[in-house]
Amino acid sequence: MGFAETFKALSDPVRRDILTLLRQNRLSAGEIVSNFNMTGATISYHLSVLKKAELVYEHREKNFIYYELNVSVLEEVMLWLSELKGEKDYEVAEGK
Repeated sequence: MGFAETFKALSDPVRRDILTLLRQNRLSAGEIVSNFNMTGATISYHLSVLKKAELVYEHREKNFIYYELNVSVLEEVMLWLSELKGEKDYEVAEGK
């Protein structure tokens, strides 16, 4: 994972909204599109950026493509940010 790709993906509000949707559970591409007033092609582009940054996984089942949040990449970013902030480790940042 490259931080540049991750931060580029996180810089767009639509992509952040997609990640928020995926926080609850996996969704098909059609379910994601139904939450936005955009074309399927536009959402597909955003999903492609998120996949390239490894922030989401893509699973194919029959005729559907499902997307799921990749929390390990988010944890790496949070760990880096907590270290940058001067905390010894991520668990300190969470108060554990």
